[in-house]
Amino acid sequence: MIDQTYIEQDMELQRCAATPQEMKPRFDWSDLTYSSETPAPRILVEANDERSDLSIEEIAETVGKAITDLALSRNQEDIYNDANRQLVAGIVKAVTETLAQRAQGEDGEAPMLLSSDDLSDVIEQALVKQNAHEVAKSLLIRKKAADARRSVNLTDDNRPVCRVVRRNGEVVAWNPNKIEIAVRSAFLSLGMDSTPARGVANALTERFSKTGQEFIRIEDLQDRVQEELMRQGHYKVAEAYILYRAHRNNQRQSEPDQQPATDDANQESLIMVTRPDGSSDLWDGTDLRQRIAFATTGLDLCLSPSEIEQELRRAFYSEMTEEDLKKTIILNAKSLIEKDGDFAKLAGRILLTYIYEEVLDWSITRDGVSRLTDFHRSAFKANLHRGVEIERIHPRLLDYNLDKLADAINPAADLDFDYLGIQTLYDRYLIVDKTDENRHRRIETPQLFWMRVAMGLMVGEEDYQEEKIIDLYSLYASRRFCSSTPTLFNSGTMHSQLSS
Repeated sequence: MIDQTYIEQDMELQRCAATPQEMKPRFDWSDLTYSSETPAPRILVEANDERSDLSIEEIAETVGKAITDLALSRNQEDIYNDANRQLVAGIVKAVTETLAQRAQGEDGEAPMLLSSDDLSDVIEQALVKQNAHEVAKSLLIRKKAADARRSVNLTDDNRPVCRVVRRNGEVVAWNPNKIEIAVRSAFLSLGMDSTPARGVANALTERFSKTGQEFIRIEDLQDRVQEELMRQGHYKVAEAYILYRAHRNNQRQSEPDQQPATDDANQESLIMVTRPDGSSDLWDGTDLRQRIAFATTGLDLCLSPSEIEQELRRAFYSEMTEEDLKKTIILNAKSLIEKDGDFAKLAGRILLTYIYEEVLDWSITRDGVSRLTDFHRSAFKANLHRGVEIERIHPRLLDYNLDKLADAINPAADLDFDYLGIQTLYDRYLIVDKTDENRHRRIETPQLFWMRVAMGLMVGEEDYQEEKIIDLYSLYASRRFCSSTPTLFNSGTMHSQLSS
């Protein structure tokens, strides 16, 4: 019966399944194997594009771990008892005999190929025949956790069938495996064989693939699941599914502060982002991954790019503004410095990508890192002229051979800065265009700033001005020399502007 107690037990079972295996008691389930006098045909199991021989020991472990999760969720201490051992041994025997019969019916001498899903189905059916429906459900929940990283889209062109909007506003790719598992749970809750669940999931996926619908809210998807169950004549299962949804909804309302579980950390995830003009669109993290690729260049970090992305995605929420998205990413990058000092450069480079976009009319997704030098060169002259227009730079700086100076600018020198250095330059030294009250904008990157300082210091030189400027700039860029703060103000700003 689907009631609140059932829901609480189900949630506890899911928590036990999600608990790392090393934190659970271990039993020698693999010893409970079955041997037959008849030579067993060779059977291969395919999982994650790899094939291996069927292992009877792994079947025993699979069933035993499902029993362990179920027992732990019910606060049972006597787990490796006679009844459970007999159940595991009986299931192993039933599964191996079923598979042997199938293999003998195959044509040819080649080994029978079995997918991991097919093997799970055979194990589940054996449990159902033994009236061990709760163990079958525990097995199903373990499979859900194992399959959480896999996203399947059944279309010919590999485009997502549809994207599902979760209750927290997060958008994830369509995954028929999750639909199938939810429906299987409903069948098993009634003590029924859950085999028809795959047909329900496949039919629903095929139907959506033909509609062209791009997004569907999770509640609407669940409505479609109910309709498909009834369309295929599974009325009692549809009723159980409806009752489960109702009780879970009541549970969520009674726990408003509870954060939604994320069982699929690496699944494609999108959020709605509000742009400065008030419009909203989906952000899929493409630019974040490109920023990480740029920021990790040449660094030996203790986290992989995917792990770094996960860290930088913390505290995201739907309908956040573009500016808040940027600030959150930068703050998360900065927080990684506490994990390892090597992240100081990564955080600085993440900040740099946003400075480049602010100053250069450059986009990391549209233009790529390879074009940063070109954008620096083109922005150098334009931004100097802009600085003169807003009376932050003296016109005398426009008298140099700007093309020659622009060719000497080296954005790669920024990679040597850490976060504090970049943040200090951004906060205190880069010229800000404040003519637009709604948007204050820097008109310098770190390397444009260093070139301007060098130009200001050489205003009084009569010969080889550009060569001297480039020599001084090269010292700045290589970090072999840095003018003191008073010199930066007096020469890099006051001297070059001749006005403050």
